[in-house]
Amino acid sequence: MSGPRPAPVVVAERLLVGWTGEPVTAPTSFRVHPGRAVALVGLNGAGKTTVLRAVLGHLVPVGGRLEVLGGPVDERSAAFRRDVAAVLDVDAALPGLSVREHLDLVARGHGVRDAEDVVDQAVADLGLEPVAERAPSSLSSGQRRRLLLAAALVRPRRLLVLDEPEQRLDLVGREDLVDRLVEDKEAGTGLLLATHDPLLLEEVADEVVLLAEDGSRRVSAAEAVRELGR
Repeated sequence: MSGPRPAPVVVAERLLVGWTGEPVTAPTSFRVHPGRAVALVGLNGAGKTTVLRAVLGHLVPVGGRLEVLGGPVDERSAAFRRDVAAVLDVDAALPGLSVREHLDLVARGHGVRDAEDVVDQAVADLGLEPVAERAPSSLSSGQRRRLLLAAALVRPRRLLVLDEPEQRLDLVGREDLVDRLVEDKEAGTGLLLATHDPLLLEEVADEVVLLAEDGSRRVSAAEAVRELGR
């Protein structure tokens, strides 16, 4: 007999996010449980990235309820920074280090045991072996995207937040990403991602939440793909 379902790592109930007290998102509701993935979908401007930024503590909600890891969002907390990993659409790498050195620094900075083995695995899984000794500034946009994803995957995490992680990845890169995210779920990580990619919706997402002007609603992956294709 199975035990009780683990407590969610994210709870959003009629969440409103915006600036100077004015919401720019419609009421949005979802829950992310350990080992499960929730995908936010919607047209450009629907507020997907804005919601993710609130979950990460970059924006303060102006209404509704938001809890991460069982309490209020506090990005200043060492525990929050330890347990929440994210990949947004921002390049962030140390130019004086090689790809491998950058990943090694991230892993060791987060206290990862066997950091060298963990980095080697991420480099292999994300197809970075040919550029592992190069500086991040010398990489293509797709390779830099893989580096950002690898940096999130070499560190501990209870929650992984991804903003359109498929950007600038070719089909092989997206398939590699799917494999790693499925492994992350199997390890108990909760995933919250904004995406337009049918492969991620079908192979990774356990729940798809469509953001629209009148609020959010759960949809199937197939319905989300149809909505986005209109």
